[in-house]
Amino acid sequence: MTFAKWVFTIGGVWGVLIIAPLFVLEGVLAGASGPFSHPDTYYGFAASTLMWQFGYLVIGRDPARYRPFMLLGAGGKVIYFAACWALHLTGRIPIAVPLVASPDILLAALFVVAWFRTAPARLAAV
Repeated sequence: MTFAKWVFTIGGVWGVLIIAPLFVLEGVLAGASGPFSHPDTYYGFAASTLMWQFGYLVIGRDPARYRPFMLLGAGGKVIYFAACWALHLTGRIPIAVPLVASPDILLAALFVVAWFRTAPARLAAV
């Protein structure tokens, strides 16, 4: 279980470090790509993604208890990774975006390994 604790804690810390700055970088990002037509979507993405990072930290505290959420976290990372590369390959976003998203595929793989290596929590007798 130590593996899962480390993987999810490192994943959560990494995510907080990457996502939290988005709340103060809107102007910089808009300057590089043009004004955002839907800033509510931008902040909605940033907020929900940041909360998932805290979720990873919670999973890291008690992996057996939160084991069902491990695969959800891995799935989210795979979908985002794939979407970023698909958008780049169709010319819709610059290469920098999928490159920044690329560590997510490694984390997704590690999350799946952690899921396999973590035994389900035992239910307490009522």
